[in-house]
Amino acid sequence: MKFPLLLTAALLILLPQVSSLQAEEKELARMTEETYDLPGGKEIDFLLYLPEDYEKKEHWPLVLFLHGAGERGDDLTLVKKHGPPKLIQNGKDFPFIMVAPQCPKGTWWITEDVVALMKHIEEIHNVDRNRVYVTGLSMGGRGTWQVAGAMADELAAIAPICGPSDPTVVEKIATIPTWVFHGGKDPVVKVSHAEEMVKLLKEKGGNPKLTIYPEAGHDSWTETYENEEFFEWLLSHKLPEKKKE
Repeated sequence: MKFPLLLTAALLILLPQVSSLQAEEKELARMTEETYDLPGGKEIDFLLYLPEDYEKKEHWPLVLFLHGAGERGDDLTLVKKHGPPKLIQNGKDFPFIMVAPQCPKGTWWITEDVVALMKHIEEIHNVDRNRVYVTGLSMGGRGTWQVAGAMADELAAIAPICGPSDPTVVEKIATIPTWVFHGGKDPVVKVSHAEEMVKLLKEKGGNPKLTIYPEAGHDSWTETYENEEFFEWLLSHKLPEKKKE
């Protein structure tokens, strides 16, 4: 009768260790702080999120998140204040790789630097190049338009949120599935910026979606990123197979 008791005691001792191992495995799905050496001797700091069980799949979607002006600087914790980085920091798991660079203080997004980082991530990680997406808020909303203009043939969908318009890229990006978000009472970036871009995209044959939160001010991103439908829509798009390298 002693053997079952000893076995039970051993199992009780091992259970905390098993739970600890599971916690360590779960931790692998969290974000890390990284730095990439850009051409010309510059650097760009960024948060990198690899999904749970990353190594078990050959290809994962890739989402680029561009923050707003308030998160610029040299402290990556600022980038975790909003959007997907905030949700991941709070324990949410996503079925995609996320890269969230930090824009230096006093500057706006430099498109070629962001594109260089994206190319680097695609080269060293298990990225499905038919499922690459860009989204951003405020300054990052404008950055979304601009990065899309530079990578028009490589993006499956984009979602700019409360960002200033950029009509110069419309012709290049008209066919990219696009969902634009804005607050109807935004005092920082007027809702007319979103309306203008949607109008211009439609004139070029695009079919963009537009969501205006009637009572929202500048913060139209919290409701957007907390909506599961948003991520379902984003990930539902992919480029034709012929685009895969």
